[in-house]
Amino acid sequence: MLKRSSQSARCLLLRLSPAVFLALSIGAPARGAESVPQSMNQVFLTFAPVVKRVAPAVVNVYARSVVQAPTNPLFNDPVFQQFFGVTPQMRQRVQQSLGSGVIVRADGLILTNNHVVQGGQDIVVALSDKREFKAKVLLADSRTDLAVLKIDTRGEKLPTIPFADSDKLQVGDLVLAIGDPFGVGQTTTMGIVSALARTQVGASDYQFFIQTDAAINPGNSGGALVTTDGKLAGINTAIYSRTGESVGIGFAIPANLARRVVDGVQGGGVKLAWIGAEGQAVTGDIARALGLPRPEGVLLKSVFPGGPVAKAGLRTGDVIVAVDGVEVDDMQGLNYRIATHKPGDSVTLHVASGKAARDVAVTLALPPEDPPREITTIGGRNPLTGAKVENLSPAVATDLQMGLMAKGVVVVSVSDGTPSGSYGFQPGDIVKSVNGVAITRSGQLQKALEAGNGHWDLVVDRGGQRLALSVNG
Repeated sequence: MLKRSSQSARCLLLRLSPAVFLALSIGAPARGAESVPQSMNQVFLTFAPVVKRVAPAVVNVYARSVVQAPTNPLFNDPVFQQFFGVTPQMRQRVQQSLGSGVIVRADGLILTNNHVVQGGQDIVVALSDKREFKAKVLLADSRTDLAVLKIDTRGEKLPTIPFADSDKLQVGDLVLAIGDPFGVGQTTTMGIVSALARTQVGASDYQFFIQTDAAINPGNSGGALVTTDGKLAGINTAIYSRTGESVGIGFAIPANLARRVVDGVQGGGVKLAWIGAEGQAVTGDIARALGLPRPEGVLLKSVFPGGPVAKAGLRTGDVIVAVDGVEVDDMQGLNYRIATHKPGDSVTLHVASGKAARDVAVTLALPPEDPPREITTIGGRNPLTGAKVENLSPAVATDLQMGLMAKGVVVVSVSDGTPSGSYGFQPGDIVKSVNGVAITRSGQLQKALEAGNGHWDLVVDRGGQRLALSVNG
């Protein structure tokens, strides 16, 4: 079971072999990258210098929120409520999450996980010297599960960790994890980079994780992976565990994607580049059918007319094997490679089509918002009251990780205690019709609901499945 490692911790990635790193830590000449300790003196050397240098730039992040909770747990049971005719009495309760963050700018700009601060109404950052600061969330991006915070340092310059090129990481690189697992106090553990380019983790929409066996436990979310030259290689995000404790499988978001989120603070939000295509991993059967020498790359299933790859001449059935010389094996990996670039950048795609192969230059763009979003909160008295909806466009479909060609009006959120929540509507539902009237715009949906006069026949598309709902009242 995948678990996000929210509470607090910090991770350091050391890219050299033990002998090389330990020699550097005391200024001795470095051996080759493949060397091992040659003497007992080298064996007994320490990681302490790099921990001492980097740890001050890793912080704890506390997010407090006020939630409504029943005064008696029995009131949560619908059968109990119905049988006894009881209406739950609610009270306010303070809920707190604990995670980590990385100072990436000396004036107090801090990078952490979105799930650490999501829903928090009072965000506090604690530095390594125990000082605490109230923090403001400048940017929160659920697609990448990253957030950027700002604290007021009153002109004081804080220690920072600059970004590394995370594409240069290698399996086998040493890793130190430094943090406060389970709130026991600062703890350091060591491991290696176990794998790269993990895309089936499910912790964010842009899945492309560094995997490590350094002990990461609840409290590590938002912590840092740092190279031996003191640069940020990734942000710890999740662990795989059936117990909630470390079993040696932890995941971090690569720094190359994290840098794009930080850039979004000054660029009007996170603007991730888009190629305008959907695809699937090439299996053995697909490779044989297409005449490819082996299963590799991403088979394009749909190409958006007028999008970047369409303008470059790609079409359905083409296989993208690599981006700028780096192989991609599935759509998540392809999305990640594109997302680390800025809209307007040109990338080179290596494309296979049957036995032929070619390089194609593609100029990336932002997904278009056509039609305009027209964000609307449904009001009045109808089954969708309380739901927030908007018009589907490539931009909205990308945000919601929906099909590229999806059209209509999509439910973005529903509210508990309103008809939209009671009738089971979910984010991602596409409202196709109301009382036989086809719905194409959010304003049209509101008018069709108002014209229902106490009766509504709704048709909804949920993940490709057609659902019907008839309501009288």
